[in-house]
Parts: sequence; structure tokens; C-alpha cells
Amino acid sequence: MAHEPLSVVVTAFNSAATLDACLASVRWADELVVLDSGSTDATLAIAAHYGARIESQPFAGYSAQKQAAIDLARHDWVLLLDSDEAMPASAAETIRRLLEQPAHAGYLLWRREWIFWQWQSPRSRLNHYVRLFDRRRARMSGHRVHEEVAVDGSVGVLDLVMDHYGERDIAGRVDKANRYSSLQVADLAGRGARGLRLRMLTNAWAAFFRYYLLRGHYRSGWAGLIAARIHAFYAFLKYAKLYEATRVASTQTRIPESDRNDV
Repeated sequence: MAHEPLSVVVTAFNSAATLDACLASVRWADELVVLDSGSTDATLAIAAHYGARIESQPFAGYSAQKQAAIDLARHDWVLLLDSDEAMPASAAETIRRLLEQPAHAGYLLWRREWIFWQWQSPRSRLNHYVRLFDRRRARMSGHRVHEEVAVDGSVGVLDLVMDHYGERDIAGRVDKANRYSSLQVADLAGRGARGLRLRMLTNAWAAFFRYYLLRGHYRSGWAGLIAARIHAFYAFLKYAKLYEATRVASTQTRIPESDRNDV
């Protein structure tokens, strides 16, 4: 039986360390699209090796960049991947069979995480994301970080686990926590986040509890503990930075205009 053709779309920037594994895992797709934002490493050569259609535009933000990549697809059904993700060997058969007669507008995929020097414990909870969808019925959410695919229709669950290599060391994960927490300030302010002092006191502990205990990353030993502490630090940082922004804004409104010009 014929199946709906599939476009795999990937956003990339200096992704040579992981892009080969990513594209090799989906080379069976009907189309590969790589939207690059100015790579200076071997990213473009790797994409060309796999016959991907390479497009380029300046980075527009995580959500907007992914939406731009989706819009470049020639087919209606899209598999959206980050350049540090790879699909399992069973993906080709599973997805082709599903696309013979899709029952939903989008599908969730499971994802396991590389934590510094090891994969997360197989007994810890996997994250899941909508990554396979009919682009006519889906759009990126628009969030500055933690962007997601919003589907207009029913969503099914696909029994596939993709690999996410993510940050390869502690420094990289700390840098990401710092970068993402800065980007989240505007999103949190737009939602009217309140009680910032209380959130600074409690949210980090709650984030640690969820990540380390409820999601089961305590099973990953020291790697899980370190990741949980960084995750908790990120939860603290985003509200601390929003609190800082409100204090700075409040201070500026109290300074007379003539005094501001002297600063």
C-alpha cells in the first residue's frame, strides 16, 4: 500500500558532532531538509553527503527557526528533529506503515537522554514530544524556549524511542541553563508570573524533586544527581532573572529624568 511521503526537517548550527548520526538514521525518508543558520564547521558537508536540501537563514529564535524549516518541506507529513537527535533502526518500517493510513494529525515520540557520560537509566521516565505530524494541521507554539508543536486535531503515541545527545558535558549544560533562563524571562513576564520571591525559594526544590525522584534519574547515579542539581538551578535562575528585571524597571521609574541623563 502506498504511504504518505515524508519530509524530515532539521535545524542546524555548527552541528557536525551529531548531524551525521541524525541524518544517517533518517536517510530512508522521501526528503531531507536542513535549515542552517551560518555554520562554520563541517555541518553543510555532512548534510550534502546525505543528499539533504540545504537552506540557510539567520537564526530567528528556536520556535521561529523550526517553523521556517517546517515551511520548507515539500510534503505534508513532517518528522521534525533537532540536529543532536537520532531515530532508532525500526523507525523506517514503523513510520511508513503508519503513513499508509494516518489515524491522527500528530504523533508523540519518546526520547532518551545522554547524561554527560552515559545514557539515562532504562528504568527512568522518558520525555515525549510531538515530532511526526501533518504540517497542514500543526504549528510551532511560539515560545522562546521549550517550544513545541501545537496540533489541531488528535495526537497519537508512536512506539519509537529516539536518542538525544544534548550537551556533552557539565559546562555545556550549565551554559544552556543560563542561556535558556534568560530567554524565558519575557515568556514568564508575558504570562504575568507572580510571587517571584516565593518561587525563588521553592521552585528549585520542586524541580529537583520532580527530575531526580519522580522521573527516576536517581537511578543514573552521580550523572543523574548532577543533572538534577543543574535542572534545579535553572528553575531558580529563570525566576531570579525575572525578579531582577522587575527591580531594575522599578528603580528606573523612580529616577528623575534629569538624573538618568547624568548616569
